[in-house]
Amino acid sequence: MGELRLVELSASTIVAVNNLSLKPGQEQFLAPVSYGIAATVVNPQTTWQRVVLDGDEVVAFVSANFDGEAPVEHFQSVLWRINVDADDQGRGVGRFAVEQLLEEARNRGFDRVDVIYEAGEGGPEAFFQRVGFTPVGETEYGEVIAEIRL
Repeated sequence: MGELRLVELSASTIVAVNNLSLKPGQEQFLAPVSYGIAATVVNPQTTWQRVVLDGDEVVAFVSANFDGEAPVEHFQSVLWRINVDADDQGRGVGRFAVEQLLEEARNRGFDRVDVIYEAGEGGPEAFFQRVGFTPVGETEYGEVIAEIRL
């Protein structure tokens, strides 16, 4: 693995983000990337979308939202999606992306970052727990709400 770096989602990286692959079974836990990218159009002032590069290769996409005035507390500082290419999972790419997200949250004055995910075999729960998220509740749809306190 080369040196990882984080860059803003752009016209030059969006095609590669849309072509990130998943491991078998992961697709049931992740909406299409285009849904996450659309958030920039809906909330351009609060949406934070970045691409992780390994050298010049796009290896991951991370999307979050920072809106201290959001009426739902868990949506004020939230990781909406993290997608690491199947071939790059298990190499620290996801951990790097989360660390960068936490730094951004600190810089913006937030004291926590939340994530909402569906539990299940092959899902993201083990990853989120490994990087420090702790379950704190559940949505009305049965999804797990977890947080990292900064």
